Amino acid sequence: MRQGIPLLAAVLTASALAVLPGCGGPSTLRGAPAASATGPGRDPGEFSRQVDVGGGRRLWLSCKGSGAPTVVLESGLHDSSDTWNLTDTRPPVPKAPAVFPGVAAFARVCTYDRPGTIRYTNPPALTTRSTPQTGTRSLGAMEADLDRMLTAAHVPGPYLLVGHSFGGMVTRLYAQRHPEKTAGLVFVDAFGTDMEPYFGPRWPAYLELLDNPGTPFDADPAFEKVDVDGAIGAVRAARPLPDVPMAVLSKTEPFAAPAGSAKALLAPLERAWPAVQQTLVELGEQTPHLLATGSDHYVQLHDPDLTIGAIRLIAGRIRFGR
Repeated sequence: MRQGIPLLAAVLTASALAVLPGCGGPSTLRGAPAASATGPGRDPGEFSRQVDVGGGRRLWLSCKGSGAPTVVLESGLHDSSDTWNLTDTRPPVPKAPAVFPGVAAFARVCTYDRPGTIRYTNPPALTTRSTPQTGTRSLGAMEADLDRMLTAAHVPGPYLLVGHSFGGMVTRLYAQRHPEKTAGLVFVDAFGTDMEPYFGPRWPAYLELLDNPGTPFDADPAFEKVDVDGAIGAVRAARPLPDVPMAVLSKTEPFAAPAGSAKALLAPLERAWPAVQQTLVELGEQTPHLLATGSDHYVQLHDPDLTIGAIRLIAGRIRFGR
């Protein structure tokens, strides 16, 4: 693992392994300031606030920028919205803006904290900005939260949905259930429905690793847990994706993992990943497949320019009818 802020890097590494694959945490993290509700010279449409989604629950939502379509950034399993506000570029790669402010330069963009996800503060902590929940969550519940939040906050659609890792499952089910609200999709090294055959009898062990990746928060009842098998079933049972512009971004480097990680789980994961990415490409017609050369699983951190560029490409296709 790269050296840097030790605890933060360690948590990122462990969390990334759960996000579904496992990746080396960034060592030199550059952050973009979070939006605030008020302030001199700020766009009145820029805000960060809690949104009431019913049942006594609130979700933290940040929006910035202007212009259609509205881009919605969905983080991977266990990750708060912080991953869209951080970068880990290093020489000779020029310093680039993080994805959230980068996209805000040409479109309205929103991101939010799912309950039980990790804030990359110092020290890292579970988010308190969204109402905590306990127990294993279904993909349907996560998708419903997203829809309720966007509706309650009056975020204008239709949306260009950008999903990283397991977040790609959330955006995929959202698009299947709400085609009229979906303008386009970008999958950022996203999880798929076709991984289990590569693991064989080791699949249950992999699912256990996803929910208990070795972070300091594994035993916390509020730490995000998800029913992966149920999620795969929900996507397979839903209607096909709408015919909208799509793009797929994929890593080129192996999944980095903490020392001592089980090779019996990492090996099938590496074998599965190219096939998973190709399946995502085949979900739509004329879908560009962009490879983030030199990047591990956190493409939005290691190659924010490419991530922003892919979002801009699909936004342009939406605006000009592909």
